[in-house]
Amino acid sequence: MLPQTISKEPLGPFTRNGDEVWTDIIAWLHYGLIEAEELGVTQANVDEMAKSSAPAVQRLLGTSGELGSRLGLDNKWLAQAIRPGGNYGEIFERNVGKSSPLKLERGLNALWTKGGLMYATPFK
Repeated sequence: MLPQTISKEPLGPFTRNGDEVWTDIIAWLHYGLIEAEELGVTQANVDEMAKSSAPAVQRLLGTSGELGSRLGLDNKWLAQAIRPGGNYGEIFERNVGKSSPLKLERGLNALWTKGGLMYATPFK
């Protein structure tokens, strides 16, 4: 890993061609992990946040809305994904960030609110 940015292509999760259902699930998982970080939903507080009255948190964690069922999943699927692994920031830090052997800075992988490029499609 190089200390300087040598490229900034918009890379993200990839899935095989022809599996649109799986591609949609992976895309929304990616958006959900970013949205969770932005809303302050973490591995440690996901169960408490599921009781929130904030509409954005309710949609994210499946206590309102139908995103999960539209994807063929339980509506609380994102809470089930965040509980064991955390939000995007937690996953980044653990695997390639300062808590990892690589010790990379977030840089452009930070949330847009913190000078990075990461933002999620709205959950509606």
